Amino acid sequence: MFKTLNGKVNLVNALTGFTFLSAFFLFSPARADDIRLATTTSTQNSGLLDFILPDFEKRTGMKVRVIAVGTGKALKLAERGDADVVLVHARKLEEKFVRQGHGVRRKKVMENDFVLVGPESDPSHIRGAKSIKEAMKRLKSCKAPFISRGDRSGTHIRELSLWDMVGGPPPAPCRLEVGQGQAAMLRIASEKQAYALTDRGTYLAVKGISDQLKVMFQGAKVLINPYHIIVVNPKKHKDMNFKGACKFEDWFLSPRIQKMIGSFKVKGVVLFRPVIGKK
Repeated sequence: MFKTLNGKVNLVNALTGFTFLSAFFLFSPARADDIRLATTTSTQNSGLLDFILPDFEKRTGMKVRVIAVGTGKALKLAERGDADVVLVHARKLEEKFVRQGHGVRRKKVMENDFVLVGPESDPSHIRGAKSIKEAMKRLKSCKAPFISRGDRSGTHIRELSLWDMVGGPPPAPCRLEVGQGQAAMLRIASEKQAYALTDRGTYLAVKGISDQLKVMFQGAKVLINPYHIIVVNPKKHKDMNFKGACKFEDWFLSPRIQKMIGSFKVKGVVLFRPVIGKK
């Protein structure tokens, strides 16, 4: 089976900071044909990778080493040569990454959606909002705190763009940045009976969260969340597994795996929609 390094990565970040992450991978056991996939916590927390990656390993004999962090950190890993391929969801950061020559073969592979969640009592009356802008205005009224990831992840960047609709985010304690992954952020929001922005997959997959926090707003076009695969540029890092990364990308875009992605469900809900050919 593939090696999931998310727990260890979080521990390293918590104890020593992001600076030492490269050393973790340099000294961890690896085979020459391993593929280092830097991806978001949402793809890991939702269970999607556990569902599809065994097919790749069985068919190719290659191992996939998963590093699940925020999109910003995933792209930084790739810039440093500590990943062969990335699966991320923050368009502006992705385009900058490619424009600066760090990545090639950027392709859209699937999408899911963000939702605003909060306590059943809904003190800010988000449920009654008729638009995402109105929902953000009501959140800014600070009837209850809003918990932010605050980690330059795709979710954090999307959250900031939503606050821009209403003149920017409110200050603490109305909005609290926790610097944690999606699952941890949701647990904090649950404990504080606060509001949060989350991808639907993590919201449904994390045990007990949907009992404590309810979906307050969903369905707006701006909440659609596209994912892209980008292969790291071999001209930047000659020791990377470029052939393996290209094979992984081709596999991810194959009709068989796209069908698997479209069939993946949590609590009876399809979480990711394949989007071959869309930009």
